[in-house]
Amino acid sequence: MNDFWDNISRYPRFFVSSVAGSILVILAPFKNLLKIKKFQFIVPIVFILFFGVLYKVLATMTGL
Repeated sequence: MNDFWDNISRYPRFFVSSVAGSILVILAPFKNLLKIKKFQFIVPIVFILFFGVLYKVLATMTGL
């Protein structure tokens, strides 16, 4: 029974490391884009626009 609780206690660490790894894999292409001169100007603008639109949509949906 003790092994059962040891295994259960490992799941949060597995979840956090899985999510962190997924985020790193998703963001890796954007890091590579920043190495190209013309994209160094475009990528930050796209990120700002994306989060701005996301904020506006969520604020409108929740009525804030």
